[in-house]
Amino acid sequence: MKITKIETIWCDTLLPTSWVRIHTDDGLIGLGETYYIPRAVSAVIHDVFAKLLLGRNPLDIENHWQNMFSTVNFFGFAGSEMRAISAVDVALWDIAGQYTGQPIYNLLGGRSRDQIMIYNTCVGHGQYQDYQRWADGHAGELAAELLQQGVKAMKIWPFDQFGVSLDGPGQKAARAQGTSGSNVIGPVSHFLSKAELKKGLSYVEDIRSTVGDKMEIAIEGHARWNLPEAVKIAQALEPYDVMWLEEIIPPDNIESYARLKQQTKLKLCVSERLFTRFGFHRVVEDNAADVIMPDMAWTGGISETRKICALADTYYLPVTSHDCIGPVALWSAAHMMLHVPNAMIVETVRAYYNGWYNDIVTDRIPIHDGMISLEGKPGLGTKLREEVLNRADVHIEVSEAK
Repeated sequence: MKITKIETIWCDTLLPTSWVRIHTDDGLIGLGETYYIPRAVSAVIHDVFAKLLLGRNPLDIENHWQNMFSTVNFFGFAGSEMRAISAVDVALWDIAGQYTGQPIYNLLGGRSRDQIMIYNTCVGHGQYQDYQRWADGHAGELAAELLQQGVKAMKIWPFDQFGVSLDGPGQKAARAQGTSGSNVIGPVSHFLSKAELKKGLSYVEDIRSTVGDKMEIAIEGHARWNLPEAVKIAQALEPYDVMWLEEIIPPDNIESYARLKQQTKLKLCVSERLFTRFGFHRVVEDNAADVIMPDMAWTGGISETRKICALADTYYLPVTSHDCIGPVALWSAAHMMLHVPNAMIVETVRAYYNGWYNDIVTDRIPIHDGMISLEGKPGLGTKLREEVLNRADVHIEVSEAK
């Protein structure tokens, strides 16, 4: 079996998600996905990786990963290069599963569990405007509704609104509100007033006063705060017994996370922005986090994420998957989280898996009563809908074996 064609696909009116399809001379098509700057990802795949992949056996997955990584690492690997590797890697695992007639989790060594708990990241889309609801002061009401659907954990980001914006001196930056607010991206912020801290806590108080301890609450930080303000936020949250505090400071200086961890009782979750096991090893080894969160659509695909999970397991640390990206990322995360022994919980977005995800892939991912499972179909278990290829806003680039 040989790789004969590689396609990259993205659509202008969707989130900046891009898909990779790898074709073989056996007629198999593997599907991968990543997020952010799809034109750059496409350029890396067609200008660099196609030369390494076309004509090769797709089942040599580890060799392909090492070849791609060593090539881009010659110039510095992180960014679009790793996103491209991640998408290609998942597509290759999908082919391997289809070729053997096995789900990816069986190729990894089988399942550790039949199903695993999910949490809802409260962004908005379509009929579920979850971000706007909690941001407008209805976090408790939203928590009660999620519990009725069987979802027992949720994530919000109540302190982003007080961070420094992207506006420069004397001007306003162009930025969209998006599905999770306009303040999720911005420089590190260096002061949070007592009134702002109280306002941020009010969303958590609303959840606790409405549903008590029935709802697990994760607090996202989007790397918006410096170390002293992060300590202030963490210590103020301690009485509310939140599930974790996630990426409250940038993950670039792991020593700062270790210092934060020494000053709070909260569990710290780090962090989807880290690329490869080389990005995560100091987090684990320097006791800088309690929960390890890789995003396999960014950090190196299935091949690399399983190594990160094994590293965390060596130190008896749980892992959770990051996914606020697209349907293929969620499907591949489900395979990984059903397999690894130290999986804790899976990130999902109900506004997405009940919405636009089902316009992109052929199968609805099985989520019932707050748990995610898979049905044992070969490979990923889903495919890209052919309608996507015919959209008016679609971009498709192709590299073929000569």
